[in-house]
Amino acid sequence: MKILVTGGAGYIGSHTCIELLASGHEVVIVDNLSNSSEESMSRVEKISGKKMAFIHADIRDEAALDAAFSQHKVDAVIHFAGLKAVGESTEFPLKYYDNNVSGSCVLMQVMDKHNVNTLVFSSSATVYGDPATVPITEDFPLTTTNPYGQSKLVVEQMCRETVIANDNLSVVLLRYFNPVGAHISGTIGEDPKGIPNNLMPFITQVAVGKREFLSVFGDDYDTVDGTGVRDYIHVVDLAKGHVQAIEKLHGQAGCHTFNLGTGQGYSVLEMVAAFSKACNKEVPYKIIERRAGDIGQCYADPAYAKSVLDWQAEKTLDDMVNDSWRWQSNNPDGYSS
Repeated sequence: MKILVTGGAGYIGSHTCIELLASGHEVVIVDNLSNSSEESMSRVEKISGKKMAFIHADIRDEAALDAAFSQHKVDAVIHFAGLKAVGESTEFPLKYYDNNVSGSCVLMQVMDKHNVNTLVFSSSATVYGDPATVPITEDFPLTTTNPYGQSKLVVEQMCRETVIANDNLSVVLLRYFNPVGAHISGTIGEDPKGIPNNLMPFITQVAVGKREFLSVFGDDYDTVDGTGVRDYIHVVDLAKGHVQAIEKLHGQAGCHTFNLGTGQGYSVLEMVAAFSKACNKEVPYKIIERRAGDIGQCYADPAYAKSVLDWQAEKTLDDMVNDSWRWQSNNPDGYSS
């Protein structure tokens, strides 16, 4: 299939492009490069030995998207493009609704115009809010604690209602947990612009000497050591989940929802300890106040994805931290190294 990947130059997008190419698909990337790099695409092509088409455009630009769909007769879309920082979303909620919701609306309108009827959407476990219990299954109540999560929830609802109105449309909502790690080659990985919003790139930047210490947001949660517990999933496992979703459900009309996680939660301090072992040095940290919009613990029940998509996470915590360190130590300044 020829697959258009929005946000394909980004962290999860670039790893997914590798897996798509390895599975024999053609890839067209649409990315505005606001939080990504053209270099990532060059490295994907080097790893895979295959070329991709690239369109430098924002998904809110209907004319640019229309031209992309006209030029490339795509069969399906994987939609990663979006802003993703919980903390920033509480400061600039309208920015998140404009980019994540309006952009998705424009994308789906252009898909409809060009009769493209398969969409895999990059959703998030944040749509479960602060869950009453764990592990989380797909039928849990949906609620959010921050504008980022709400923007994902609005797009999910938009997808569900559009599927009801279009009998031919297949939408897969992938609610994933906390992606970490990097490609085993150490040549592509997470390269956030500015201060990292996610735990692992912050840890790796402290370990490589770019930052003085890790800020740990709160140590008074009801968890094993008081710090937040999350379901960390290797980005390569996550990427393979997208390939399975598009291959299993292309042309299968309806709205299909899956958790992509490991089913295992680790605390912030457990992640710090594991990474310290991987890089053979202590990662200094300081406990500070809780962050707005954060919750105590969140991890998946991934059984449904295994039963329907024949997918499950295979990589271990050691793989996650070792691959993260290989990427960061080989590329101390990310793609600009």
